[in-house]
Amino acid sequence: MSSSAAPEFNLASVDAEGFHRELKALRAELDANLGEADLAHLRKIERWGRVATVLGVATCWLVPNPVSAAALSLGRSTRWLLMHHVGHRGYDRVPGVPPSRTGKGFAKGARRYLDWLDWMLPDAWVFEHNVLHHSYTGEDADPDLLERNAEGSLRNPARPLALRYLQLALLALTWRASYYAPETLSALRRKGRRDGGALTRAEWKELLLRCYLPYAAVQFVLFPALFLVVGPWAAFSAFCNSLLADVLTSVHTFLVVGPNHTGEDLYRFDASPANKGVRYVQQVIGSANYRTGGDLNDFAHLWLNYQIEHHIWPDLPMLKYREAQPKVRALCEKYGIPYVQESVWTRVRKMVDVVVGKRSMRRLAAPTAVTEPLPAANALPVTTAA
Repeated sequence: MSSSAAPEFNLASVDAEGFHRELKALRAELDANLGEADLAHLRKIERWGRVATVLGVATCWLVPNPVSAAALSLGRSTRWLLMHHVGHRGYDRVPGVPPSRTGKGFAKGARRYLDWLDWMLPDAWVFEHNVLHHSYTGEDADPDLLERNAEGSLRNPARPLALRYLQLALLALTWRASYYAPETLSALRRKGRRDGGALTRAEWKELLLRCYLPYAAVQFVLFPALFLVVGPWAAFSAFCNSLLADVLTSVHTFLVVGPNHTGEDLYRFDASPANKGVRYVQQVIGSANYRTGGDLNDFAHLWLNYQIEHHIWPDLPMLKYREAQPKVRALCEKYGIPYVQESVWTRVRKMVDVVVGKRSMRRLAAPTAVTEPLPAANALPVTTAA
């Protein structure tokens, strides 16, 4: 679906409350089937990530090589995947789930080093992503609205297009450190205020000491040092493979995260949703899915290929998104709500076109009449669907 081929979406023509009621019924059906299969699936995906890490560790000391780097990278991307779903409390209600796989236990305190050590603080990422991004998807208050974030830089027509492409490529190579770490920390410390100011001295200190230093020390100092018992070449090879793995992890996550809400056929919103029904409609028309189905396919996409369903229900286990996807799509077709699903490569191209200023996203006009006002956005249960 492209903006040139599809007509503008008319929110007033949609029975948003009917859509909401049917989503509630579907959610009740999904909740009734929570069980051991969801927990077993979580363990399976964790094992896949561990196997990748073990393969990377077992071979990284031999010589700098793309196989070891790719395996280490996949292990790190898997921990991001787990943080995304466990951090959203997706397994909190699954019978028998251990405390370490609940939203209150995963990556908390010292478990950061076991569960999800990355450039950013877990608590900062949870606030920026779970609270701000999911509460204000596609609105100006959404910290991850790429079209808005690129204004004045990548979308600046005064800059040569080749330079804009180069800037975007550099961002993809480094974005976890260069964008996400400072953005999430700033969002947490400023309680979501977008004042446009640079990091304060205290924020820079915290960024260096609590974000950058722990990750860099473990991945680029301690990890290679473990191989000194084999020899200097082994330690050097481990360092090179760990560094390349970090770049690959950034590229992998950027390619599946960035296009989820960016494209000429997706909407951004000038007003907050008037009620819950409209809220769910906006989550659909402001998001895009990739090809879905099968653990290998979904694992490669880090389960971000179910972005529409995830934005309707952020707190579902991974397995339930696959079950819900065809049913949600059928509901969208029934109610005349655009449901965008394309290959990740098509979505990457559309994201790039928007970020460099060649295309622009659609805008949803505010409805002329509204019902059932929502409470204040910061009072919404951001991980509960209905």
